[in-house]
Amino acid sequence: MESYNFLFIIAVILLSTKIFGLLSQKVNMPQVVGALLVGILLGPGCLGILHETDFLMQTAEIGVILLMFQAGLDTEFDELKKAGKASLVIAFIGVTVPFFCGAGIYWIFFHTSDFTQKALLQTCFVGVILTATSVSITVETLREMGKLKGRIGASILGAAIIDDILGILALTVITGISSPEVHIGMVALKILLFFVFVAVCGWIVFRIFQYFQKKHPQGKRRIAIYAISFCLLLSYISEVFFGVADITGAYFAGLILCNLTDIRDYIVTRIGITSYMFFTPIFFAGIGMKTELTGMSSIVLVFSLVLLIGAILSKVIGCGLGAKFCGYENAEALSVGIGMISRGEVALIVAQKGSQMGLISLRLFPAIVLVVIGTTLLTPILLKLQMK
Repeated sequence: MESYNFLFIIAVILLSTKIFGLLSQKVNMPQVVGALLVGILLGPGCLGILHETDFLMQTAEIGVILLMFQAGLDTEFDELKKAGKASLVIAFIGVTVPFFCGAGIYWIFFHTSDFTQKALLQTCFVGVILTATSVSITVETLREMGKLKGRIGASILGAAIIDDILGILALTVITGISSPEVHIGMVALKILLFFVFVAVCGWIVFRIFQYFQKKHPQGKRRIAIYAISFCLLLSYISEVFFGVADITGAYFAGLILCNLTDIRDYIVTRIGITSYMFFTPIFFAGIGMKTELTGMSSIVLVFSLVLLIGAILSKVIGCGLGAKFCGYENAEALSVGIGMISRGEVALIVAQKGSQMGLISLRLFPAIVLVVIGTTLLTPILLKLQMK
């Protein structure tokens, strides 16, 4: 008899992530924290109600693709122009310092005498995870304080956009050379060809969508379907033909369409509903299911705490120094650094991709989740204290 357990599992995930998400909001935390807790509590590590299946893994993959597509669509080039040079400097130093900090911490804890390519890639990958920035909670905090449109808010938003792009590029390079049969030169050539393809394809697709926007202003429903189809196709082509992570293709699909201001908001709304109601909760719950906090060894626990401290200090120092170099006052520079601390769903997406590629072991997943939860909890508290 055919099993219908997947219906029960989906119902449990959707209901519980919504309930825990609302509880998270009650204490001024993003809903992603609640969704993570659902996966941890109901997964194999605790109550054992939820377990990974092929269906859930494939559904979660669609969820992460939609998340990255939305991140690309939400990119505001005007915000980037406002901060300009300052955002670029803040982002560059704010990526470099966390990268070496994360890689250094991992190497100190888990290095072996065999200096293999895989060991080097695993070390670098932890650094890539720490480069991530998710400023959604920072934006909400600044909005509540009436400082979102000021110098600090514009710098944080601009630097976060560049952070995302640099992080995606680093993820693409490391996942591209993770296979031992692949030569670095060939990987570099494939990545170069990928960006050429994206540029040419992006120009053509942008013109096509512009045409539909002008000639069929009432056909927004069709445009939303075309947009999500384009996202999935570019994700497929990225992974299969260029060896580039599918989420990279999804992100650039969003970037290509983000300047179509008349229809972008409509596309974001429609895709957001689909993602929010079904795919994204399964993705975040799936991340939590991989996390077994109860089985953490003492070395992993210590590593988690050190990595959390490194995640906080590296962004504060890196982004703060970048702001200071651009002429910001000490208090302003510190505010910028604190505002960039939160890792959020971006770090989870990168960690998930690394797990699939064998670049991070499942026993280290709890460390990444603790970093995400810890930085998410601390960012609004520290930012409010600093800016008062």
